[in-house]
Amino acid sequence: MPRVPLLGRLSFRDYVALIFGFSFLALESFLHFIILFLPKPVIDWFYRRSRVLFHRISAARPKHRSEEKKAADKVLNARDFGELCNLYGYTHEEHVVLTKDGYLLGLHRLPSKMGQKKSNPGSSTGRPVVYLHHGLLMNSEVWVCLTDAERALPFVLAELGYDVWLGNNRGNKYSKKSIHHGPNSSKFWDYSIDDFAWHDIPDSINHILEVTKAKKLSYIGFSQGTAQAFAALSIHPALNEKINVFIALAPAMSPPGLSAPIVDGLMKASPTLLFLFFGRKSILSSATMWQSILYPPIFASVIDRSLSWLFNWNSVNISTDQKIAAYAHLYSFASVKSVVHWFQIMRNAAFQMYDDDVMSPVTRTTVSSYRPARFPTRNIVTPIVLLYGDHDSLVHIDTMLAQLPDHTVAKPLHTYEHLDILWGKNVHKDVIPEVVDVLRCYCTAEDEQTESPIKSNGLVVA
Repeated sequence: MPRVPLLGRLSFRDYVALIFGFSFLALESFLHFIILFLPKPVIDWFYRRSRVLFHRISAARPKHRSEEKKAADKVLNARDFGELCNLYGYTHEEHVVLTKDGYLLGLHRLPSKMGQKKSNPGSSTGRPVVYLHHGLLMNSEVWVCLTDAERALPFVLAELGYDVWLGNNRGNKYSKKSIHHGPNSSKFWDYSIDDFAWHDIPDSINHILEVTKAKKLSYIGFSQGTAQAFAALSIHPALNEKINVFIALAPAMSPPGLSAPIVDGLMKASPTLLFLFFGRKSILSSATMWQSILYPPIFASVIDRSLSWLFNWNSVNISTDQKIAAYAHLYSFASVKSVVHWFQIMRNAAFQMYDDDVMSPVTRTTVSSYRPARFPTRNIVTPIVLLYGDHDSLVHIDTMLAQLPDHTVAKPLHTYEHLDILWGKNVHKDVIPEVVDVLRCYCTAEDEQTESPIKSNGLVVA
């Protein structure tokens, strides 16, 4: 008798959710197909109608736009990282890294202060180097799509004299190329967190150190950008010698799960269901289509409701104008496989490598004959500082600290959720000063490791 993988593992409610999910995705895919063939005037008409509808059902429009609203409109309409930097007078550099397995990754660099331009691009500045890496379904734009420069961490660091670099994962807007496979091939998207750890992070860091001639750099990650560093540092001992401090913003390692019980239960029961829903290429690729036909406040409202349903995030620390501006730059392409990997991690409550043995029968014995390899994160030597929101549903700090070395320092941010750490209205008061203080503890003019005054003994520092 042939084995049905889902039989006995899903409840009746899960099957109903499965059928509903397939129906919704089928309808969404049909609409996406139709819209692809619509001429631009028709798409513009839909956009205008959504704008009219929004203003009819919302409060009266203010007669005078605030300064934040004006800035938000400029950020919203900026097409890429370069235009976002230009809004605030920064000149950026673009670099390309070829990973050992053939992907071409885009790197962005801010080598000078506002209004200044480096006379010899692509060379060393002699300044301390800081590398920032984004989260899941994001790209480097999320760091600079703020409505004022003082809340944008890369701009603040550039003003303080740091040589600032921003990375991009394979497959996203700035790294959608490989020397082996095109992005229309499923082989191009056959990667998980393992590949970020084995190749993207260490290869990007090696390129940066080669260009800057620095011995070490400081690493700042957000969300999955922290998970990629945890994984990379744990499997590359030599990488620990190249990073003087690792600052993890909204750290992600083994999240407890989603707040939507049906989705959480369904995906944990069988993470590979995502392959049935979305195929084996990029996930949520139609997001850009919906963004093009919906009025920005409506699109922002859809994102808000989705985040509330999936993660119980209310985003009260992010202003409405900031949401409208930033959500336009939030989404970037990522592989379905990398999201499947996250649900495997959630299901097993362990920060493990991708489980290729997904079709093996579920064991009913007390001792399992198979366990996916785990990232040996307790072996990390690099100093680690965690900055996490105490209202972030994806962070279980005690579980995380149990998987990290004793020298890890953890600092809670009161009332902060996940995205607040990037775009909150008070990040220039609550988050950025913490980051700057840590960098000053570990960065010297010679870019050498010094003993930090921060002492943790494995305890959470309030």
